[in-house]
Amino acid sequence: MSNAQQVREAVLAMPMARTLQLQFDHLEAGRSEIRMPVLDAFCFRPGQLQATAVFAIADFAAVSAAGTVLPNGWINATIDGTLKLMAPARGTHLRARGRVVDAGRLLTICAAEVYAVEGGEETLCATLLGTARNIDPARH
Repeated sequence: MSNAQQVREAVLAMPMARTLQLQFDHLEAGRSEIRMPVLDAFCFRPGQLQATAVFAIADFAAVSAAGTVLPNGWINATIDGTLKLMAPARGTHLRARGRVVDAGRLLTICAAEVYAVEGGEETLCATLLGTARNIDPARH
């Protein structure tokens, strides 16, 4: 099984990912694209997502991208993330594009851009810069 497939299965098995109804549109070495519907349960105004949901999709996208460049069998976990909100997160869904900035043995720096999508048009609504801890399960 490829790293990308392992990452996809691990993420989609997480209860939070299922609750947010995340779907991968693309996943390859060092890059990811995830979609999430705008759900009323996560909105503080009708049709406008709370920052927590925006952070979640950005984090999943960035750290998923980081996971695709790990050695086979390794896992990762978020240890730091900074979200910058740039526009309201409203529309039919969000699309987050994650990428690896720098992959090290212990830590991977990753990033994501989050777009609010309405009528096929994307509006950049947030960016995230994150750090993922790379974990060799055989050593823990």
